[in-house]
Amino acid sequence: MSEATANILKETDLSLTGSAQGKMGELVQQVEEEIKGVRVYATPGGCSGINFGMTFTDQLDERDSVLECEGFNVIVDEDTMQHLRGVEIDFVDRGAGGASFVFNNLQPVGGSGCGTCGSAQGGGCS
Repeated sequence: MSEATANILKETDLSLTGSAQGKMGELVQQVEEEIKGVRVYATPGGCSGINFGMTFTDQLDERDSVLECEGFNVIVDEDTMQHLRGVEIDFVDRGAGGASFVFNNLQPVGGSGCGTCGSAQGGGCS
């Protein structure tokens, strides 16, 4: 499948803060092999029922959607996208406390959880 036929995401579907775009762009520049973009994926676990991760990918298929950013693409398959609709990805540097990508506005799965999964402050619940 070519990138031209991929479903293009809008910022209302999934967005990145300036900090997240800057950090992802920096990381993509460090990759030496040819990639299609940064894949965001979901795996079972965490108090929200889902953990999210990111990896570089050279694969793009018909079930993928693409968020076009300056210098790179964010790629999400349709199963993961159902959990990310309306989410904002941020990059937070806490100095000595570490740095990480944070998923803001996650919607909790089910009726229980840690209480931060769907908060405006984000959290990965991991």
